[in-house]
Amino acid sequence: MALPNVEPSFYADFQGLERLRASAGRQDPAALREAAQQFEGLFTAMMLKSMRESSLGGGLGDSQETQTYQEMYDQQLALQMAHHGKGLGLADMLMQQLTRSNAGQTATATTSQASGSAATTASGSAGSDNVSSAQRADFVRSLEPLAQSAGSSLGVAPDTLIAQAALETGWGRSMPTDASGRSSSNLFGVKTGASWRGASAQATTTEFNQGTPATTQASFRSYDNTAQSVSDYVSLLSTSPRYAGAVGAGDDAHAFASGLQRGGYSTDPDYVNKLVATVATVRQMRAAGLKS
Repeated sequence: MALPNVEPSFYADFQGLERLRASAGRQDPAALREAAQQFEGLFTAMMLKSMRESSLGGGLGDSQETQTYQEMYDQQLALQMAHHGKGLGLADMLMQQLTRSNAGQTATATTSQASGSAATTASGSAGSDNVSSAQRADFVRSLEPLAQSAGSSLGVAPDTLIAQAALETGWGRSMPTDASGRSSSNLFGVKTGASWRGASAQATTTEFNQGTPATTQASFRSYDNTAQSVSDYVSLLSTSPRYAGAVGAGDDAHAFASGLQRGGYSTDPDYVNKLVATVATVRQMRAAGLKS
């Protein structure tokens, strides 16, 4: 009986799990995936052990040594399935839940080289975990009329635009402010860019360089109100060929998010998953009648 070809650290790696727990706490997408796979592996191993213990009896060659070897094999097999196969699907389910829970919590840094189209998210959106269901419902209600109009112009579902604004601003609780403390009303984290001639606001952001986050300061466009922010965002997406893949995505949130990512809207490697998860949350809220 040959053991699967898995890394030695996979087997009973409790120190590794502790390191993963710490990394996952920092919202590292790779660590979240690894933690989910490790959990599925351990769960599968426990299930296999329970199945063997419930068998009707041992074979002629069974002994304490063979049982120990069989347990080691089962644990290795379980981790192999979780890391290099589809396994039971628990890891994917956990990733969806973790992404949904973290959507809007982590500062989603985005960037673009095109003049006037650079976008990013203020780090203050990390506090969105403290936003109540009533505050989220109010945020969705306040944007519905604007999102309906913008969605018609862009060929994108209003839910998707509301969700992106929620992700970028922590459900409206974290937007860049100017020196006087006035809100920029910047719903989509659009940077000033070289062509911007309007007001601006400085904010701390998190940029990703090859998947590694780094904190920096950035200048954002500042608007008189959210209606101006939405109008400017529609103009940005509809006039820039970089985002042609996002325009006209309809109800397909994944296609919209992927189009933005390909156009350089976000440097966050997990931006697509976060946006898709937030869209699902917004749709659930609207389907439930925005009960607060």
